[in-house]
Amino acid sequence: MAIPKTEKIWHNGRLIDWDDARIHVMSHVVNYGSSVFEGVRCYKPGQGPAIFRAHEHARRLLDSAKIYRMDVPFTEEEIVQAMVELVGVNGVFPCYIRPIVLRGYGEAGVNPFNSPIEVYVCNYAWGKYLSKGSPDDGVDVCVSSWTRMAPNTLPAMSKSAANYMNSQLIKMEAILNGYVEGIALDVNGYVSEGSGENLFVVRNDTVFTAPIGNSVLPGITRATAIELVRELGFNVVEQMIPREMLYIADEAFFTGTAAEITPIRSVDKIAVGDGKTGPITRALHTAFFDIVEGRVPDRHGWFTQVRVKQTVAV
Repeated sequence: MAIPKTEKIWHNGRLIDWDDARIHVMSHVVNYGSSVFEGVRCYKPGQGPAIFRAHEHARRLLDSAKIYRMDVPFTEEEIVQAMVELVGVNGVFPCYIRPIVLRGYGEAGVNPFNSPIEVYVCNYAWGKYLSKGSPDDGVDVCVSSWTRMAPNTLPAMSKSAANYMNSQLIKMEAILNGYVEGIALDVNGYVSEGSGENLFVVRNDTVFTAPIGNSVLPGITRATAIELVRELGFNVVEQMIPREMLYIADEAFFTGTAAEITPIRSVDKIAVGDGKTGPITRALHTAFFDIVEGRVPDRHGWFTQVRVKQTVAV
């Protein structure tokens, strides 16, 4: 489905028309993949829109840029306010928000230092990603033949566009083989993550997830899930996960801004548990959506409210 247009895009501190957000074909980002970005969800937990964990996303964006020596001329708070301003002006919610920092049109060649830094923020209506969103709607996945980036090659802690060429290989292979998603192993053969999601497995009422050192992006929804699972009274362990753990897990699920909380039904055609969503995954799914859909108060302070200037039907 094509990205639905909104009225405005935020560019370097000002609002421009959607169709005016253009870059030159010889921009550094086009030729060398030099951009970092975020995916952020804006929900409607009450009467109006609210951005979920906006500050954490803005901080990770700036962290990603710093790793690549990209000097962003905006602070964390300014990035948050850009998201708030844009959603308020466009009036489209619930929505997906995409902040991007890229190297624009400058000199040719791999050296990026003489290409200008540009910052964009877009938002648009977008629904569910891997599933239809029901806690019973588990997905069938496979272990990919493609491996995640090795340490000291491409930094996995940076949410960079270049990393998602690896993700595309994982995703395309999975789809062509009849699966919804692929799970990548790291360079040592341990479980890393999906093409665009963090991964959790449950065994004997303990929840396991790979540590950051296994080429894992430090996911915002991953951190949310860890906190909520612990509040539910279950133990969460960050440790290396061997591939075979995927086949004997009692439960498994993905987390991510796009994926939210998505149960996994099978891995390589082997049912996870009995093939139905397990009790811990179900409890987490309920706890997460109770918060983002406003059925319980925002006790963690995870939302940034948006004042809307106009409302567009989504």
